[in-house]
Amino acid sequence: MHATTLALVGATGGAGTTRTAVELAAIGARGGRDVAVVDAAFATQGLSEYVHGRIATDLTTLVTDEAGASLSAATYPIAVGEPNGDDGDVALSGRADAIPARAPFERVARAKTAEAARRLERRIDEAAAAYDAVVVDVSPVASNEAVATVTTADRVAAVCPPTPHGRDALQRLHGRVADVGAGVDATLAVRRGTDPGETLDADVVFPPTTPRVAAAPTAATGDGAFTRAVADAYARLFDTTLDAGVATDGLIGRLRR
Repeated sequence: MHATTLALVGATGGAGTTRTAVELAAIGARGGRDVAVVDAAFATQGLSEYVHGRIATDLTTLVTDEAGASLSAATYPIAVGEPNGDDGDVALSGRADAIPARAPFERVARAKTAEAARRLERRIDEAAAAYDAVVVDVSPVASNEAVATVTTADRVAAVCPPTPHGRDALQRLHGRVADVGAGVDATLAVRRGTDPGETLDADVVFPPTTPRVAAAPTAATGDGAFTRAVADAYARLFDTTLDAGVATDGLIGRLRR
């Protein structure tokens, strides 16, 4: 089945879920797709760091105070170059947009209610109608918004480090997702330069890359091992082919339309 919406769930804090979501959007846009990243990790609000400029209306506003507003009111381009720098801007064939959470504690608390979670489900459906692919950044499944996301999305993918700690966290995540009537369809392992080695059976393993926000999204222009892994993950997770101009040995043939 062709998937349009993907819940990208961090098995642990700091697993690299937000960065992975942004990179998937960038490779999709590089291949001519319109991709949105929705920030359902209200506590960390990490997606906002990938948006240049002021965020006036955010996702938590759309599921609380302005439930009738259009999704576009909280939609911003993901920064793929230096802010306001012509030399740093990258032209992509498609769109890579962010629908971030950027809110004070009081509104975050209201955005985590059951009613707000139902509104979030409708916002995800709204995004799916406007984009070729939607990636939802989700914290470990222990909140209303996380449950709403994993039970609404076409597919659920776990993100974790390929370490013993990551393996244990992944097992716990499988249990939590099963408890709400959903399942984990794929595992993405994000390696760090300090990892002792791969101890996790994953569908895609991302090699180490610089964790700096300013360096992302690497997949917008890169063609190294990290970008190849992102392209592979996008093709697998969305059951599609993608011509993103990534110079690879063997992979590019499988990703071409």
